[in-house]
Amino acid sequence: MKKIIYMMRHGQTLFNQLGKIQGWCDSPLTELGIKQALGAKKYFEDNNITFDHAYCSTTERACDTLELVTDLPYKRLKGLKEMNFGRYEGSNEYLNPPTVMYDNFFQTFGGETRAEVRKRIFDTCNEIIKEDNQIILVVSHAGACSHFLWNIVSENEYQEVRKVGFKNCCILKYEYENGIWKFIEIVHPEPIDKQKI
Repeated sequence: MKKIIYMMRHGQTLFNQLGKIQGWCDSPLTELGIKQALGAKKYFEDNNITFDHAYCSTTERACDTLELVTDLPYKRLKGLKEMNFGRYEGSNEYLNPPTVMYDNFFQTFGGETRAEVRKRIFDTCNEIIKEDNQIILVVSHAGACSHFLWNIVSENEYQEVRKVGFKNCCILKYEYENGIWKFIEIVHPEPIDKQKI
């Protein structure tokens, strides 16, 4: 049976606004973040997309985003959390190394490697897909969404999506059937106050 998974990033947070590194640490949604989540809700409504199951990271920013998008009961899963940046958590973004150095850099400071994040998020989604569900909402984080996509597509396709970016409340649509994941598209809904109603 074919399953459809909509994986989305949370809305803008205070740390996003302040340019802080935010992985396992947390901060609340901003007013814009709330409008972005409501914009995603409207996108789903306008396209007649209804979910039978919902899942999210255990962080408050992911839970709050999900609760703005749907009133479905949901499961909070640690496997959907953002990359752990170790002692860099909460630091200014300008202290981030270039992404080419990400592979093992944060492990030195008590965080995760890229390989660990990719395996964690992929294993978690493979567990989700085993449950009795068909149209699924997953709310996670930019890095986690990026690492999941890495497992699915070619390097060229991955780089094309990276150019588009994993903006707050972007939605990545996947299909899953007979053990095969397929990336369909990435959508960036406008915040609710920017949409034509």
